[in-house]
Amino acid sequence: SITPGELLCLGSSLAFSGLFYYLYRRKARVVARIQEAPKLQVDDNLPALVSAAEGRCLPYVALEGIVLPAQAALSSHYHEGLQGVIQKLLLKEHRLIWNSLARSW
Repeated sequence: SITPGELLCLGSSLAFSGLFYYLYRRKARVVARIQEAPKLQVDDNLPALVSAAEGRCLPYVALEGIVLPAQAALSSHYHEGLQGVIQKLLLKEHRLIWNSLARSW
């Protein structure tokens, strides 16, 4: 005989397994799209290619080319001779609107 507690544990275990499998499959599709991304060279044709794309955006592309640091390249402490640069980040803040009902921004 199966107790209600065992049925609850079995049901929740199946629900969590289904949820985690769904999340796994969704991330696996994203990884597959990234691995199949076209490889583009950084050259004079790149701005024209981006402006011709839908929404002026290229989803999942791999850019290949030489990158020059703005000041000095970063050297690795763990691998001798390995250098890198930091990508310049752009932060766009959205306008905050006061919600008087929830009393929050």
